[in-house]
Amino acid sequence: MTAIPLDWPTGLAGGLMIGLAAALLLLGNGRVMGASGILGSLVERPAERRTWRETLPFVAALIGAPALAVAFHGAPDTHVTGDTGLLLLAGLLVGVGTRLANGCTSGHGVVGMARLSPRSILTTLTFLGAGFAVMFLARHVMGVI
Repeated sequence: MTAIPLDWPTGLAGGLMIGLAAALLLLGNGRVMGASGILGSLVERPAERRTWRETLPFVAALIGAPALAVAFHGAPDTHVTGDTGLLLLAGLLVGVGTRLANGCTSGHGVVGMARLSPRSILTTLTFLGAGFAVMFLARHVMGVI
């Protein structure tokens, strides 16, 4: 048994690709790569207008990359609950959280922390703390996971 999972190169490659994409978007047109902001710009008119030329490729990649991975490698065994109501509630809470935090893990965690933004560092710590707390409660108290 190894201490590091054998699939760590995949995680490393994914992290490097996200970081590179964030850097290119920031350096190329001065915009922060925040998935919630980009997706939100499809359904509302934000003060900072995004063009379709930058929004559509991002959304296509957000949907297409996992679809291609599943097509070529199969769906991962995630041990996610089969309770559709719980999954919908979780998705809704994540959406509300990104609105309250004025951004998501890609905007705050990748770009904001790289820029040493105190607000992003605090927000990312809050995201992680809430995730740890919910996972602990769901697994050890409620027994749903």
